[in-house]
Amino acid sequence: MAKDFKQINLDWSAKLFRYADKRIEALKLSWWSKFVPRYMKAMGAETAQDIIYYGKPVIYMVKNSRIVIGPNCTLCSDSHFTSMGVGHPVILKTLRPNADIKIGADTGLSGTTICACIKVEIGNNVLFGANTVVVDTDFHALKPHGRRYNINPEDIKASPVIISNNVFVGSGAYILKGVHIGENSIIGAGAIVTRDIPANTIAAGNPARVIKELKDIVD
Repeated sequence: MAKDFKQINLDWSAKLFRYADKRIEALKLSWWSKFVPRYMKAMGAETAQDIIYYGKPVIYMVKNSRIVIGPNCTLCSDSHFTSMGVGHPVILKTLRPNADIKIGADTGLSGTTICACIKVEIGNNVLFGANTVVVDTDFHALKPHGRRYNINPEDIKASPVIISNNVFVGSGAYILKGVHIGENSIIGAGAIVTRDIPANTIAAGNPARVIKELKDIVD
């Protein structure tokens, strides 16, 4: 009987925690739906009204730059709301005047970092796995003297990044400066993309290279 009674207590405790967890989730979602759009607007981002926010992203914009997020996008900054969890919130940063970050419709980001000195353009229906990174800059100069403190744009290489429609970027992948990823392509988890990836291909590795044609998988 003692064992049965203990099991009953455990069952009720589990039900209570599940109920409390769901209530907390509901309160979070309600708060984010009201607070985060106002935060995004206050920070200067241009966003559609039907974006879903799971948690508060990190937004930083220099003067005369733009961040534009299209309709039906999802920005997940809370590990509770994605299968793999995220290492940090979604981070969107423009680093120079006239820099652009443009995110198309129906795109999902989970703990994704995007930094632009010139331009990062993302198409529609793009899926980013957890903790992916997209940057169009080296951040620091290549020449060794004064590298740590050198912030002269002329000494820091930067080149636009374009990710076309329907691309899937696997968890932990890095998309680096000057890269164009063609439509429908898949970037493997943990890949380091340093050069263009053609449309309808699968690329993986460090540095990433095409390993298969997409038609070989879906046909």
